[in-house]
Amino acid sequence: MTGSDYPELSSGVFADLPIAPLDRSHEPELRTRIDGKCKPLGSLGRLEDLAVQLGLIWHPEPPRTENATLFVFAADHGLAAEGVSRYPAHVTRAMVGAYLDGHAGANVLARAAGVAMRVIDGGVDAEMPAHPDLLDAKIRRGTRNSAHEAAMTQHEALTALRRGAEIVREAIEQGVDVIAIGEMGIGNTASAALLMHRLVPAPLADCVGPGSGLDPEGVARKLSATERAARRSNATRPLDVLAEFGGIEIAMMAGAVLGAAACRRPVVIDGFIASAAALLAVRLAPAARDYCVFSHRSAERGHSLMLQAMHAEPYLELKLRLGEGTGAVLAVPLVRAACGILTEIADLDDVLAAVS
Repeated sequence: MTGSDYPELSSGVFADLPIAPLDRSHEPELRTRIDGKCKPLGSLGRLEDLAVQLGLIWHPEPPRTENATLFVFAADHGLAAEGVSRYPAHVTRAMVGAYLDGHAGANVLARAAGVAMRVIDGGVDAEMPAHPDLLDAKIRRGTRNSAHEAAMTQHEALTALRRGAEIVREAIEQGVDVIAIGEMGIGNTASAALLMHRLVPAPLADCVGPGSGLDPEGVARKLSATERAARRSNATRPLDVLAEFGGIEIAMMAGAVLGAAACRRPVVIDGFIASAAALLAVRLAPAARDYCVFSHRSAERGHSLMLQAMHAEPYLELKLRLGEGTGAVLAVPLVRAACGILTEIADLDDVLAAVS
């Protein structure tokens, strides 16, 4: 993957997960196949580009998209103590309970899109009761407060990355075709903004937004807290940035991106926080970018700039800013539709032959 730059990633699960860039030499063949379908040339617009991406990911097999799963990674953030969110930290565990009850926004939209959902406790600051739909993968009970100290140790950060990759690899081995990633963690837009600040890079003022609905005074407080965290460390290498600023669920989502790419499966990226995880994954392994499908452009400040840094153009413009993977699951039907272009639309020659 990136073993020469990051020898830490050459052991454990990552030793078994090399990521190969897509072989673009097959693109003309796929374009020709799509052009030969019973439709005007280019008439399905960007869906045709998505069909090509899926064809390259699955080559030489036809793409499959029936079994899609949303992975919601949950963890708390020590930085929340600085007032960077509109909500108190205990809302993280409350929302995990809502997911398990099946009544949160992510549940409703996932059901509407025909997407299964798994919830992962990566670092909730509570002992969560056992539940058949909850995977206990806790690294620690929340990160440390990055305004005062590193959010994680290098070992914790690397463990979270590896665990995210393992979770996805195991799911793919069990038959999942499409991975979608989402998150829950009070304060995580602040951590994502710090990652963006160092990994794009971009000024913090361009990265920090209202998140869960802060007013201008709250945004100023959030910017001040993230500035204190940024002054504390000059880290720029991706693993160092992750350890300094967190969070655990972001690390696990980045690992999920790497795991999906290594297993040659598409991974649908949600909004601002999930995109920060994708950015981290791409900085660690540039070839992982080929496997990312960017679902939507969040209303959160900084998301457009982050997308630009990855040369990504999202498919939906709905002004969403909920997170949880809600935008990702809404894009899964588009992924399935793009797959159908290759696997279900008849060839024009066959249609014409039938009436000749």
